[in-house]
Amino acid sequence: MKILLPDLTGRPVAYHLQGTPIAQATLGADPARVVYSAAHVVADPFTASDPSGRAVVDWEKTMAFRRYLAGMGLGIAEAMDTAQRGMGLDWPGALELIRRTKAELPDALVANGCGTDHLPPGKYTLDQVKAAYLAQVEAVQALGGRIILMASRALVQAAKRPEDYIKVYSEVLAACDHPVVLHWLGEMFDPALAGYWAASSFDQALETALAVINGNVAKVDGIKISLLDKDKEIQMRRRLPAGVKMYTGDDFNYPELIEGDSLGYSHALLGIFDPLAPAAAYAVQKLGEGDAQAFRATLDPTVPLARLIFRAPTQYYKTGVVFLAWLNGFQDHFIMLNGAQAMRPLPYFTEVFRLADGCGLLRDPDLAVARMQKLLGVYGA
Repeated sequence: MKILLPDLTGRPVAYHLQGTPIAQATLGADPARVVYSAAHVVADPFTASDPSGRAVVDWEKTMAFRRYLAGMGLGIAEAMDTAQRGMGLDWPGALELIRRTKAELPDALVANGCGTDHLPPGKYTLDQVKAAYLAQVEAVQALGGRIILMASRALVQAAKRPEDYIKVYSEVLAACDHPVVLHWLGEMFDPALAGYWAASSFDQALETALAVINGNVAKVDGIKISLLDKDKEIQMRRRLPAGVKMYTGDDFNYPELIEGDSLGYSHALLGIFDPLAPAAAYAVQKLGEGDAQAFRATLDPTVPLARLIFRAPTQYYKTGVVFLAWLNGFQDHFIMLNGAQAMRPLPYFTEVFRLADGCGLLRDPDLAVARMQKLLGVYGA
């Protein structure tokens, strides 16, 4: 099967599909690694709301995708940045998403993003930031949900020194009913988080984050760090107290971080495991069978695709995630909250198509080709 894809000059070049869809696998109750897929949302394409207006979600398709993830035994990181949290999805929409997922999949492994994003932009006191965190924690826990404690733009503005972070986090963690996952999100994902932990260097930030964990071990299941730097993750992983997990958020280096080394390994909480869900389930199943070679043979070829999807400006990676969801038939359109489908150029989409085919992530090649041709038609190709 072939398709004509334009090069950088617009000249059509024949591309012959070559990939074989990845074999289906289902993780059991005790997999070799805990794996969360940070899941996207499907926009309602027929809303009259402007892209900059109120987000309108297609709940049926959004829930269907979550059933698909849970059916493979994957955990779901709900209402996170992959769901366009803070970039289209506001707090009321996030809470509704959390509520629906809990009702739809009561027995699935789900952790839910809690933050302070209902605060409008501005300056706040530490007490106001803490109260904002607690309001979201209370709302999620009222639904019976587990928590991922997200980084806060408001806290960056309010905190002046490391002790401020330690105080706010400790008081919020004290209110959590179950151990939570902390989320250290780098500024490449959200420029408003620059200077998090009141630190000017990674080493300073690391000490503050570890102080929060060490002071609240019983309340911390683990920490996800999204810094796209494997050495920083490994450095922190080796200093975590016993029983606290490292969840990799490194969408560039996840195979080797999840496989680990003689001193430990990372679990996974990844946005890239939305489009890579079949590969993630199959690879971790093989790892559990003791077949590390098959694990790497499955995931290593996906890294070029992940690095393309998450290329700078990294915060627009959701466009590539939703593009692949459309190619693979999980939604009937390529429309996103906040008009985010327009945030990448055509060559990005053609290369995502090629790479996804090459590593077996186009589950129905005929459908993918037909939809790619529709997109090319929009561009006049």
